[in-house]
Amino acid sequence: MQATVIIVGGHEGGGDVELEPLAEHGPLLRSAPGKPLDEAVHQALENSAQPVCVVPMTLGRDPQLVADTARALTWLTGGVHAGRVMLAEPFGDATLLTGWLRVAVSRAAGELGATDLAVLLTANAANRFDDAELFRIAHLVKAQADVPWVEVAFHGGDPDVTEGAERCAQLGARRIVAIPAGFGPALEAPVAEVVDSGRLLSPATISGMLATRVAAAMLRLGRGDDGIAAGLDANHDHGHSGDPWQESVSDAS
Repeated sequence: MQATVIIVGGHEGGGDVELEPLAEHGPLLRSAPGKPLDEAVHQALENSAQPVCVVPMTLGRDPQLVADTARALTWLTGGVHAGRVMLAEPFGDATLLTGWLRVAVSRAAGELGATDLAVLLTANAANRFDDAELFRIAHLVKAQADVPWVEVAFHGGDPDVTEGAERCAQLGARRIVAIPAGFGPALEAPVAEVVDSGRLLSPATISGMLATRVAAAMLRLGRGDDGIAAGLDANHDHGHSGDPWQESVSDAS
């Protein structure tokens, strides 16, 4: 069975990814949380009898994207739409991101030499919780990487990429490579003395992972699980909120 796939992007740039066609599935639409997603789902339901599979395109640093996507879908799954809309598991998670970054760091070390190489992990600035998560991931990457320094910098945040590169140089690095911790490029513009490693994931890798998420979601839907309830509390315990999400119930009195 095929499905219309809607990818929903957040601050990690997942809505703009380059990917190969998903031959096993139907059309692919791109959206953002909120009203654009609502419109995209209604469009997909009206244009085809296929089910609709929504995939939050996070690499593990944007749980709010997952929760917001799930909340939007709760209003679209009742009545005539019941059983036609599903929420896939997020594209990635922190464990996968850490692994992908380790592979990228190992590749860079092999090409540039590891002895005096500093790695600068870059990402779009978001909020203090998601930004702090990148520092945690950088520490995990450093713990298993054969390079002396793994630092963090943000596009539009603190430290920015120039400041991050200056810190690497002050620490003693003679070579610096920028590796993206998101779907976008490592550098938005060239930075002196910094090597741009290119994208973290290839279009083929993104397509393969996306197809896996969609296939798993369709299997769950066949068992009566649309995945939406599981996504509602994706940001619980991440610092954004203290209590699990609950649908508001109006006072009947």
